[in-house]
Amino acid sequence: MTAADRPALRAQERILVVKLGALGDVVLAAGPFAAIRRHHPHAHIVLLTGAAYADFLRPSGWFDEIWTDERPPLWCVNRWLALRRRLRSGGFDRVYDLQTSDRSGWYFRLMGPGPRPEWSGIVRGCSHPHANARRDFMHTVERQAEQLALAGIDDVPPADFAWVAADVARFVLPGRYALLVPGGAAHRPAKRWPAAGYAALARHLAAKGVTAVVLGARDEARLAAAIRADCPDARDLTGQTTLADIAVLARGAAAAVGNDTGPMHLIAAAGCPSVVLFSAASDPALTAPRGPAVRVLRRDRLADLPVAEAAAALSLR
Repeated sequence: MTAADRPALRAQERILVVKLGALGDVVLAAGPFAAIRRHHPHAHIVLLTGAAYADFLRPSGWFDEIWTDERPPLWCVNRWLALRRRLRSGGFDRVYDLQTSDRSGWYFRLMGPGPRPEWSGIVRGCSHPHANARRDFMHTVERQAEQLALAGIDDVPPADFAWVAADVARFVLPGRYALLVPGGAAHRPAKRWPAAGYAALARHLAAKGVTAVVLGARDEARLAAAIRADCPDARDLTGQTTLADIAVLARGAAAAVGNDTGPMHLIAAAGCPSVVLFSAASDPALTAPRGPAVRVLRRDRLADLPVAEAAAALSLR
């Protein structure tokens, strides 16, 4: 067979995955990320995500390229036009919309007019719709697995963050420590157990020879200060850790206790025995962290959760 007789080789398949955030949602999408890569082993896969997650996800091997979404406001026409040009110039064969929001639905519309790529999502007109009327009543993990199954990807593994690396020796932590995550979204205070509860839990841990290590954003340092005021042995790492640091610290921790917030999703998925506290402000049936050892405690008002119950739920390794 001569070169002229050979069929033309197909160009490399191009895939776009859309997952914008927040952190807990990105962690819960780790299994789908891996499944998409396994289903398209030779494709060029691009992730469109928030700037906060790009550096963390680059070493994962799930993506060949990561684009950051600047989330332009509706009135910034020039930025929307620039986003449209970028999406249309990507030459994508298929899009997996794991965000399935109004915003990502607009991205589908920006791909037109004309032929659009195959699209797995919920936006009207997409080629592979997740047409389950009860999808909003499913946990994120099962919902995304069903969405991918309808697009031909049947095997979605649990989240695996074994690839994450970070040098946490700079924190000079003791041999046995437990992670406390007392913060969360500032605009949703009902999702927080009072700092006094975490302080009492830190004292409980200290009595067992385990140092409490408080994690959180820089603006949550006051929570760490309140905990350390009652338990001076506790360590304050608020504002000092990257996402990779959190995952690696979780691997070495004896246990973790925290509110329903993004870092607890990462800690649980990294394999740390985790106790996650829920109030009536969120539903663990829909959004609870997943991992090999996760316990959920719930009260309508987290202030009503006894310290003794949280302490009893701990499974120190």
